[in-house]
Amino acid sequence: MEALILRNYRDTDATAVSQLFREVYGDHYVQTDVYMPCLINQNHADKRWHSLVAVEGERILGHATLYRQSENSHDAELALSAVHPDTRGKNIATRLGGQLLTHAQALGCRSVSIKQVTHHPYTQRMAISLGFHNTGLLPDFVRSPFGCKKPESIVLGVHAIDGYQRPLPEQAWPTSCRPLMERLSAVFGVGAGAGRWRGASVQVQQHGNRHEMWLEKLNPELLDQLRSLPGHWLISIRLQLSRHFAVDLHSLNGIGFVFTGLAPAQDNRGGWLALFHRGYRTRRLTLHCPHMQQLHDQAQRHITRLAVPAT
Repeated sequence: MEALILRNYRDTDATAVSQLFREVYGDHYVQTDVYMPCLINQNHADKRWHSLVAVEGERILGHATLYRQSENSHDAELALSAVHPDTRGKNIATRLGGQLLTHAQALGCRSVSIKQVTHHPYTQRMAISLGFHNTGLLPDFVRSPFGCKKPESIVLGVHAIDGYQRPLPEQAWPTSCRPLMERLSAVFGVGAGAGRWRGASVQVQQHGNRHEMWLEKLNPELLDQLRSLPGHWLISIRLQLSRHFAVDLHSLNGIGFVFTGLAPAQDNRGGWLALFHRGYRTRRLTLHCPHMQQLHDQAQRHITRLAVPAT
């Protein structure tokens, strides 16, 4: 039996990598690009993907990528992980991830994030072993890559590259989220204020049947407009984390949004975005991280309270 080696991706690997994703995920993987070898090569040519593959002889048995929005981005995501079923249990995904974190530092990245599925515990365990710290939960975030009819909830993790910090604004955190926020403050540091904001102060995108919003700050007029949106809309908000967090939390809770942690701001802005959601299903999840479990349980209790008719 030939030894398994990890090496950089080559253009000639595109067809084999695409076939690997088909063998692992069938037709259900959420990133369309992996099904088209020409797009796999284009992403590498544009230096948005930096991939490693696990090879045994001529056979590609594993793949993982550092994804960046642009060549000059200081933030990356550890993503597009696939390991052939024949080789599971050999820690191939963890080995690929560990080497990619080393590459991230060489590429000048300041932090690396990871989206962990909740369908099974393996990605969550791997992220912890690689030194990621869980920061937030995205309920019903993406179409299931496992063929399930219901969407997949995602745990966000962040790994700070040595020598760089992403501080949280210093403040007294509300009781409902104090354990998580104090933990993240201890890990990522505490700073004077929010990160830099780029672009329009209100940005909206459609993500499946969910409306995603990026907000620089809340004010009474914007809060009224959020309150007036159709009640059946599924809405995710990413609000710049600031010293006004306690007020923002109270205001958004008051119009039906639940807090589910933090996500790192991208595009070299630094800082953090507070996650708020309205519209997700009742479900049970057993999560590896107690802080993420608490966020999930709080969100589920929020649904229960909304379902109880007023008396």
